[in-house]
Amino acid sequence: MAAMDMLNSANEVALKEREENITPADAVTVHNESRQRKSFLKIKNSLTWKSSGGWKAANILLANQGLATLAFFGAGVNLVLFLTRVLGQDNATAANNVSKWTGTVYMCSLIGAFLSDSYWGRYLTCALFQLIFVLGLLLLCLSSWIFLIKPSDCGDAVIACRPASPVGIAIFYLSIYLVAFGYGGHQPTIATFGADQFDEKKPKEKISKAAFFCYFYFALNTGSLFSNTILVYYEDSGKWTLGFLVSLGSAVIALVSFLLGTPGYRYIKPCGNPLPRVAQVFVAAAKKWDVAPANADELYEVEGPESAIKGSRKILHSDEFEFLDKAATITEDDMTRQSDPWRLCTVTQVEEAKCVLKMLPIWLCTIIYSVVFTQMASLFVEQGDVMSSNIGKFHLPAASMSAFDICSVLVCTGIYRHILVPLAGKLSGNPKGLTELQRMGIGLIIGIFAMVAAGITEIQRLKHVTPGQKTSSLSIFWQIPQYVFVGASEVFMYVGQLEFFNGQAPDGIKSFGSSLCMASISLGNYVSSLLVNMVMSITARGQNPGWIPNDLNMGHMDRFYFLIAALTAIDFVFYLFCANWYTPINLQGAEKETEMENQEDHDVLGRV
Repeated sequence: MAAMDMLNSANEVALKEREENITPADAVTVHNESRQRKSFLKIKNSLTWKSSGGWKAANILLANQGLATLAFFGAGVNLVLFLTRVLGQDNATAANNVSKWTGTVYMCSLIGAFLSDSYWGRYLTCALFQLIFVLGLLLLCLSSWIFLIKPSDCGDAVIACRPASPVGIAIFYLSIYLVAFGYGGHQPTIATFGADQFDEKKPKEKISKAAFFCYFYFALNTGSLFSNTILVYYEDSGKWTLGFLVSLGSAVIALVSFLLGTPGYRYIKPCGNPLPRVAQVFVAAAKKWDVAPANADELYEVEGPESAIKGSRKILHSDEFEFLDKAATITEDDMTRQSDPWRLCTVTQVEEAKCVLKMLPIWLCTIIYSVVFTQMASLFVEQGDVMSSNIGKFHLPAASMSAFDICSVLVCTGIYRHILVPLAGKLSGNPKGLTELQRMGIGLIIGIFAMVAAGITEIQRLKHVTPGQKTSSLSIFWQIPQYVFVGASEVFMYVGQLEFFNGQAPDGIKSFGSSLCMASISLGNYVSSLLVNMVMSITARGQNPGWIPNDLNMGHMDRFYFLIAALTAIDFVFYLFCANWYTPINLQGAEKETEMENQEDHDVLGRV
């Protein structure tokens, strides 16, 4: 109630300021507007703020995330086998097609984030992209059932499928790219929309918001666990359409549950296209290149509690990138001419551009970690495929070893939330336990251990190779440590990344902040592919087969793993400099919120 009283007062002040500058003819309009605003605030106070948001709404979104992830991985986890067994593509072509598709998924997150922040808002963006996602899965089911899976149960590595028709192939590619577009656009927006359900001004809800990102990643991995175990088995045995139908059903349930929760959500309005705002800052600074930046208290900012950016809080001045302060420096020219945003920007607008520049070095340092993460879907599988994977008469697919990564994430998430956070909170006095930047750094270190473990496993595998045999006698379960390390590193890196970019992004680009995490994974795929090509072009010369040849028993994949570990270590050093240099965003009123937090921290920690 106190927060709403402050909001009412702020709006009345803003209306009075407007009344001082209007003509008498407009007085009636302002009076009516004031009455309408007060009426609206009363309705909002009695309905929206009391009944919306919180864990009830967030739990619906967590369930939505788990179901959508189950549907996505149900379609994508075995995509490379579908391309080779059903469409008859060779391994290299299928691998390249999967890489392009995966990159598209994560790059589409930027599109969803842009539309969410600028025009549609989080709710509408989630709903529309999920609808596209369902449509893509429906087409995938129809294309596999009507055109591609002929005869029935083909594509199980025993029964060959008939050559696919051009129409069937066209519908198939349209369907999987609709899946990529729908899931990619939905993913960062649902994370930000979930965070919107908690009010940062309330210390208890601010702690819950931090916990939400942890549970969000938990829900993601819970959904993928089912896909990587049960659905993989059915699809691998030729029941492709059944697997796709399960994915479709999961996506439909996710969409319906999301829509049913509509009355209970807390909504944040979009803040307009951020691209012109950021461009205006650089253009205005360039126009005043020969002007010395003014002191912080002399820079241009609009009066009142609200910023000039619709729906965004004011951001206080920071000392970094001082040259951009020229955009908010008032010159004699600015005082004589009509206000031009391409020549004079507010402090908040300048700080929004600064925030983007400050986050970029941190984001760039996470790309190498994504190279570590992507090895699970490529080299780890190839390594496991040439190891002993028989348990009695049962053959364990190499790709199913990713279940150990998922289990590691689920276990480490629980340990982190219920053991590490309270313990670190008591020791440091910070209710979050560890800061986001500290967690991301720990994730990088554990990622190094994962690559070292993979390299050691490969050395042992090569020692157990029998001449003339494709597979080594070393058990595939030697891979467990590397999968467990990757899973543990994800909890620190990706959860910390989601929380960091969402929390440090200005109000106008919150979804963009969440999408940076997915964009990092996308670029990690591309960098990994580039590294493989570079290593092979250098090492595969003359009679040398190279480090990663077709026959892995003739290569040295262990050296490639150690190379990634070394690059990650170097990246960690750069990350330390970037993290030490970084200064958090400073929103107006944050000082009062911090004082309130300090009074309630201990009580809140005991209730989370």
